Amino acid sequence: MSRADRPDAATHPETATTPTPTDLGTHAWVTRTGGRLTAAERRSLLRPLARTHAANAAGRLSMLLRVNSGRRAMTTGKHPLPDSVLTRAAEDVARRRLSPALLGHSYRTYAYGVALGERENLDVDREVLFAAALLHDVGLPTPVPQVDFTLASARVARDVAEQVGLSTAATDTLRTAITLHHSPGVTLAHGPVAYLLSAGAGLDVVGVRSWQLPPDLLAAVVAAHPRAGFKREFSAAFRTEAARVPGGRAQFLRRYGAFDLAIKTAPFRG
Repeated sequence: MSRADRPDAATHPETATTPTPTDLGTHAWVTRTGGRLTAAERRSLLRPLARTHAANAAGRLSMLLRVNSGRRAMTTGKHPLPDSVLTRAAEDVARRRLSPALLGHSYRTYAYGVALGERENLDVDREVLFAAALLHDVGLPTPVPQVDFTLASARVARDVAEQVGLSTAATDTLRTAITLHHSPGVTLAHGPVAYLLSAGAGLDVVGVRSWQLPPDLLAAVVAAHPRAGFKREFSAAFRTEAARVPGGRAQFLRRYGAFDLAIKTAPFRG
């Protein structure tokens, strides 16, 4: 049985102490709601969003002062891309559906997610993580009115999973990681694939946790997968998403998270 056929699991001390998450952002939640937040759900996201902004500000300051923990980290990030029927199928779809800017973001999301997982000694199914990273934004270029783009991405992921015969448990892990990835406050309690997908994407988009990785690793990932005007393209796509799904998470992040400014000030060019 391959790792991609097994339920998502991790051996990490945080698992036992992290609170059980609500279903906000999961595949079941997005299917049920279309991605539209209730007032209570919006309030529940404010605290993790504020924590993220505070941590980002402190971490970015440590980078400017050259005292950030990433300068001493032993993480190399030098791992070959996983090669399996699942990863090849996901990569083929991503290459056909994504622009160069979004495709590069997808590869960088995987690379940063793996590096952060290595830093925390997490056991993660890299095949499923790679598929999730390559497919998490495939619904963004062709948004559907009133429906969160991650649901479209998850549907594409389901089709890929069915094509390659992925197990039900691994398919559920893949789809929920994708729908969760831009919710504030994704933790290890959501599973290591969802946790590292969200962490990798957040690092590439707004620089969250960039201070935890070596500068040479960050530069090498960008050199391997150039940004190609990613900030400009992603900001425009997210504005479209926010307008098409009033009350959704994209609108929430733009309204309460100063998302455009956060993207613009991420510690990367382009």
